[in-house]
Amino acid sequence: MIVLTRLNDTSFVLNCELIETVEETPDTVISTTNGKKYVIRENIEEIIDKVVAYKQKIQLINRV
Repeated sequence: MIVLTRLNDTSFVLNCELIETVEETPDTVISTTNGKKYVIRENIEEIIDKVVAYKQKIQLINRV
């Protein structure tokens, strides 16, 4: 799960396993595998960083 920010500055948590595509058009739009779209403040690089950090955290938990 990653924390993201909508354009109105409210935060929400998204299951990053559902992310299908991320586009900057110029706003950042995340499309999910279940057909939902989210317009968010973070740019593509920030989203990638958040997903990588989440995956690393999961790997550490699974090693224990």
